[in-house]
Parts: sequence; C-alpha cells; structure tokens
Amino acid sequence: MDEPNRKDSVPPSLPFVPLRFTRLALDESAERARTFFEEMSRRRTTRHFSTDPGPRELVEWAIRTAGTAPSGAHQQPWTWVAVSDPGLKARIREAAEKEEREFYGGRAPGEWLEALAPLGTDEVKGHLTDAPWVVVLFAQTHGVRPDGSRRTHYYVPESCGIAAGLFIAAVHHMGLVSLTHTPSPMVFLRDLLGRPANEKALLVMPVGYPAADAKVPDLERKGLEEIAVWK
Repeated sequence: MDEPNRKDSVPPSLPFVPLRFTRLALDESAERARTFFEEMSRRRTTRHFSTDPGPRELVEWAIRTAGTAPSGAHQQPWTWVAVSDPGLKARIREAAEKEEREFYGGRAPGEWLEALAPLGTDEVKGHLTDAPWVVVLFAQTHGVRPDGSRRTHYYVPESCGIAAGLFIAAVHHMGLVSLTHTPSPMVFLRDLLGRPANEKALLVMPVGYPAADAKVPDLERKGLEEIAVWK
C-alpha cells in the first residue's frame, strides 16, 4: 500500500489574533505575586482525606485549568481520567498496594527508601478509597491520525508536568487538597481504566477535602537563595 501523502495531512496554519493582555501597574503586579505565593506556600500534600463528597464541578474546573497549559506544538498530549465510582477506586487501590508492597518489600533501592523514610510513606494507600475523586493523568506518548497512522508528539513529559502543576494549583485555590501518587509501575491503570496503548499513566491524584484529623510532615521548603541563580 502506498504511503499517504504527508503534505496533504499537514493542518493549515492557525490564524493569529490579538493577544488579550492588560498591563498592570507595578504595585498591583507585586501584590498579586505576593498573595499568590502566600496562597501556594500554604499548599500541602496530605494522605488523609475526608470521605465527604467533592462536587464534580470543582474537578471539572481543575481539569479545564490544567488544559490551559502550554504544550509542545500545542498538541495537548494529556488525558485526565476522573474516577468517583467506589468499586473502581477499590480496584485501583488493590492493584496499587500490590505494586507498593513489592516496592517497599525489596524492589526499591535502599537510598530511595532512606529518602522516603522522614515522610512516613508505606504501602497502605487509603487515600485511594477515602478521597471522593481519584484523577489519573495519562500522557499521550504519541497521537493517532484518523487513518490510524502514528503521529509524533513532542515534549510530552514537559507538557504534562506543566499541566499537572496547574491542576494542583487549581485544586488548592478552590479549597480542596490533593496528593501526587506514583505507584511503580503503573501499567495496571491503563488496563483498569480502559485507556489505549498510546497513553501512559503519569500521576495518580486523589482530590477532596482533608480529614478532620489530617496531619502533614513539619517540613520547610527551600528558600529563594537556594533555588535561584541570578546572572
């Protein structure tokens, strides 16, 4: 069979429109920067979730916000699977805990376990059934054209990483909490959630309200002088 004419499959150039941008006064920009930092600085990851229901509308807004992230060639190589069904969450937890038992029981390098020890993590993943929502971010390793041929996606990890950051910020901004969970390996998620072969699970993020007795490690974040270099 002859190869399809790729020139015929190239999409037309996008039209360009004026940038919607309002330049703010410096003092307003500084105030926005300060208040946003202070809000994000209060963000903490918790493993203790309330079983109270979380409105679907809030998860939808978080996913919409994540979808505004920049991506390589504007290919938007992500799929967000939001799970609220208790039975499906239970199956996800069962499969995740199986992988985590093997991870903590010998698969993980000693140095990795040493790094995790101060955080108190283990193979028990109650957050996967307690949280009202479990949102799984899948990275589309490549695209599929209408004729079934493969389309290369560019900068997939970077694009999905930026989108995940926006999702987490949106969740915190609306008054919910989240957790980034990466059971290793995560192939079971593609099977459980019925995703195609070109998608790879990247992050599992329970979303909801914190439990009344939720606790978090008493940690400190690096200061500006430790994370920034000025030239």
